[in-house]
Amino acid sequence: MVSPHYVEARAVLVSAIASGQGKTSVTAALARKLVRQGQRVRVFKCGPDFIDPIILERASGASVRSLDLWMVGEELCRSQLAQAAAEADVLLLEGVMGLYDGTPSSADLSRAFGVPVMAVIDAGAMAQTAGAVVQGLRDYGPVQLAGVIANRVASEGHARMVTTSLRDIPLFGTLPKQARSLPERHLGLMLPDDVSDIDTLLDQLAEQLVFDQQAWDAMPPLRFALPASAPSSASVSVCAAAPQPAAQHLLAGRTIAVARDQAFMFIYPHNLDTLRELGATLKFFSPLANQPVPAEADAVYLPGGYPELHAQTLAQASTWQASMRATHAAGLPIVAECGGMMALAETLTDQAGVRWPMAALLPGAVSMRARLSGLGLQALPTAQGELRGHTFHYSQLETVVVPAAHTIKHPSGQQGEAWYRHGSLTASYFHAYFPSNPAATAALFTRSAA
Repeated sequence: MVSPHYVEARAVLVSAIASGQGKTSVTAALARKLVRQGQRVRVFKCGPDFIDPIILERASGASVRSLDLWMVGEELCRSQLAQAAAEADVLLLEGVMGLYDGTPSSADLSRAFGVPVMAVIDAGAMAQTAGAVVQGLRDYGPVQLAGVIANRVASEGHARMVTTSLRDIPLFGTLPKQARSLPERHLGLMLPDDVSDIDTLLDQLAEQLVFDQQAWDAMPPLRFALPASAPSSASVSVCAAAPQPAAQHLLAGRTIAVARDQAFMFIYPHNLDTLRELGATLKFFSPLANQPVPAEADAVYLPGGYPELHAQTLAQASTWQASMRATHAAGLPIVAECGGMMALAETLTDQAGVRWPMAALLPGAVSMRARLSGLGLQALPTAQGELRGHTFHYSQLETVVVPAAHTIKHPSGQQGEAWYRHGSLTASYFHAYFPSNPAATAALFTRSAA
């Protein structure tokens, strides 16, 4: 057995009482501020999420990975944190929803790895009550609380009232009310490439974050155990998600075409790592650019994204649509998740009520809804065991195709999303996290599964 050696980094988990308190803005501001000071910063996102990590990657300049005790698993979470600590000075973990929301919750993650909580409070409509809120956050679990960052603070006097109310809990920083917040749309924050001045906005957040540097520097770093024989930093993220030996070569010699552009960009980095570790070669292409499926492809992966925002372009992408139909007719495995499935239906009705023709591999019509249609952690039962992931969508598919299976909601055990098989196509609103079951993942991309 190889004895571990230890690495250190300052680390906090940024959380709050609920969504909408400013966790992402504060995490982005803090990351950008520390990077501008010359510190190496790695950011993680707790729970399933595709959009916040893209914003946080832009703020920190480094890839953002997911942490979740159920979907990702404690071992891979621990491995990611240890390797990040070996490469960075600061680890910032942005929580999901409220501190104690979900099973598992951000508080569970904090306790599992000994990462103290930095509580974000929206102080815009309160003053002394801030102390009661923060003490409740600390004591309910309890959790180790590093301190507080108050958002939407109106003045220095307002900040002093908040500080006094906190009693023995330090106020690490404040952000003023923002004239302009990070832009949002129906699935969450807008993507960086859709905001022309995103870097200016992130720099402004960093500059406006009034931060107690002395208190931050006095906070002790955390120790993480890193095996002495750990692989180099260039390969550890792949190795951390590596399949078991029996599954390592299940996709050897296969080329998987992966759709990647502004319409198809909701994909866990570890999903790509897992496909490579299984032996696959990845070839990226852009449906929005009307690129056909690469000729060398043995399978196709269409991840989720925003096809509804690009429905007209996709409807006019005749070369791409024809290549998808030819791929389907040839019996090559096609895996379509959420937005990927939406683009393969017969039609897609956008939020303005306009109906657009899609690739028509899956009989049925997709329409956008004003209300959330699916949310939460789920697992797909397969012959190789449980494949974990999540769902989050504002659209609905109406189809005559009978589901081949349904996911199972976590932790309730209730029936979740429909999972369709239509010829060589497998499609669902379910976003799979491939490292949770590499063997099941490999089966999705083989002709035998199709």
